[in-house]
Amino acid sequence: MSAEKGRAGSEPEILRPAAPEDCDAGSGTFLQTGFWGAFKSEFGWKPLHFVNEDTGIPLLVLERNLARGFSFAYIPRGPGPEVSGSADTEDLRKISEALRPRLSRSCVFLRMDLPWYMEDADAPRGIRASTAPEPGEVSVSTGSISKPPEPKPPFLRARADVQPPDTVVLDLRGASDEDLLSRMKPKWRYNIKYSEKKGVVVDSETGPEGVAAFYSLYRTTARRDRIALHPEGYYRRLLSLAKEYGPGAPDIRVWIARYRGEPLAAIITSFLRGEAVYLYGASGDEHRNLMPAYALQWAAIRAARDEGCGRYDLFGIPPSDDPGHPMAGLYRFKTGFGGRIRRYAGSWDYPLRRPLYSAYRVAEGLRTYWYKRAKKRLGSFGR
Repeated sequence: MSAEKGRAGSEPEILRPAAPEDCDAGSGTFLQTGFWGAFKSEFGWKPLHFVNEDTGIPLLVLERNLARGFSFAYIPRGPGPEVSGSADTEDLRKISEALRPRLSRSCVFLRMDLPWYMEDADAPRGIRASTAPEPGEVSVSTGSISKPPEPKPPFLRARADVQPPDTVVLDLRGASDEDLLSRMKPKWRYNIKYSEKKGVVVDSETGPEGVAAFYSLYRTTARRDRIALHPEGYYRRLLSLAKEYGPGAPDIRVWIARYRGEPLAAIITSFLRGEAVYLYGASGDEHRNLMPAYALQWAAIRAARDEGCGRYDLFGIPPSDDPGHPMAGLYRFKTGFGGRIRRYAGSWDYPLRRPLYSAYRVAEGLRTYWYKRAKKRLGSFGR
């Protein structure tokens, strides 16, 4: 037995293997469900399910092969529940070491999107001020977001985040249409009403026809904004598996904004456990002046509230309101709906085979550097 395995064996047994339905019975994000593990298993990932014996909280871990017979493991938005303003590195280390013998011997490192966050708790809208933020902080209308808690070594900040660390969350609890609209920027309220007045109609769909309409628009978006996208089958399977999976699956829908029968824009959302998440968005080149993107969000937000969701997560914004950021348009669009800005700790790595991890980290750093340079050369491609 290796020294690494020996250290793992000395740790208390805090994780027990579990069934996918144990994760479906949890209360966390859709990224920590048995459904998500089943979906990702069809696209190259191996799902592993556990329950933390100390807390009773389920845990989904995904393992994927790297080059030359090695692999890495990934915990999406975990382990544990979402926690504001606190961190426990020792507990995180124990979970990581408990996972070590349960992962492939070829696994080089464990990456996790930590659920630790800070939020602009003093600001009702999450609309940032025009003044520039100090390093490590983000200015908002009446408050600021401090840097989220971070784990101590041996954890290392990942070279690239898997899930977006910054997002905007709308509070839907007990909110009327008037309440929701009053929290938005005036231009956003105007655009919603303008789109409706001009005859833009929004419908939700769960079948392959809806996915086909979405993907046609998504291809246009990818060409225009120079972004990567999954094959159409990825999104088609996301919706079909949600219908096949049974209890515990999220309600996945495609929302399509049409004008005189022509699809103008579309989004995909997930409703689960009182949380709605805006997953993907696409728009065509025609009739963009009719503001279909605003009509889509408004329809999805109201449906989420009416169906018992307490929050609507717009799922990803740039880290600041810098107008020079390639995604500055996305920042402006999402923050205008009046939610709170939330900043997570981001992706962190726990090395399992240090020499190999060090080599991988260097290669990933170079890849990330060149990717960012390429995006800069492409220029701004906001919404």
